[in-house]
Amino acid sequence: MLSQEQINQFDELGFLKGDVVLSDEEVEQLREELENVMEGKSVKKPILNRNMLDNSHYGMTITKKETVVQIVNIWMASDVYLQHAANRRICEEVAQLCRTDTLRIWHDQIQYKPPVMGGPTHWHQDHPLWPVIQPAELISAWVAMDDAVIENGCMWMVPGSHKWGNHQKYLGSNDEFMPVHKQPDLLPEGAKVEAVPFEIKKGQVGYHHSLTWHGSPNNRSEMKRRAIAVHYMPGHTYYAPTGGHPMEPHIHVAPGEIMSGESFPAVYQR
Repeated sequence: MLSQEQINQFDELGFLKGDVVLSDEEVEQLREELENVMEGKSVKKPILNRNMLDNSHYGMTITKKETVVQIVNIWMASDVYLQHAANRRICEEVAQLCRTDTLRIWHDQIQYKPPVMGGPTHWHQDHPLWPVIQPAELISAWVAMDDAVIENGCMWMVPGSHKWGNHQKYLGSNDEFMPVHKQPDLLPEGAKVEAVPFEIKKGQVGYHHSLTWHGSPNNRSEMKRRAIAVHYMPGHTYYAPTGGHPMEPHIHVAPGEIMSGESFPAVYQR
């Protein structure tokens, strides 16, 4: 369970480093399952299994050799990852941060940056990229399967940015991969666009709000950078389509209704 001090820190910054929540053996099991899914050995399949950088994203120029493997809803292909998404401690702590008594999976996401050729993940906010659900109160639990450090392309966060609203279409980066707002006059008074590294140890969990600005640079090291993020919906999340999303075909409730269904299982109820 999180302390009140930790909850206050999350509310202020929009992100929080949790404890190491997985043993070395549990991490190794996740790694092995990831290899099975990537190699097509699993009977069931995830929603997406692709190189995020096959095309230019959000104006970024990507070389052909750069790779970020993205797998969406690996839990659908692997009971091991479904069990991870329902990890009791992680879910309890996310529920604390959401102030909710029910959590459902919105979707999960593997991001694997291989050594040397691991590409960047552009600066973004999560919720604006999910234009089918409201309100913007989802929280992600990001668990490292390798030490995620500056050298191998760890995430960077902008403290307090979750309080500034939706600025997704204005986010960019400079030559050093630091975040840039393309129309800074639209930011609230006193907003400081300053990023900090979010280094996470193997087996450790990091939490971030769905409006927090974050991104990660290239992995030019000899180290792998594998992680599983589960994006959790508090119980009051409802269907509000204003755009498309790969998960939308799996939504079987009417606009305005609370999200539910077998593709969005409840993994925590208090």
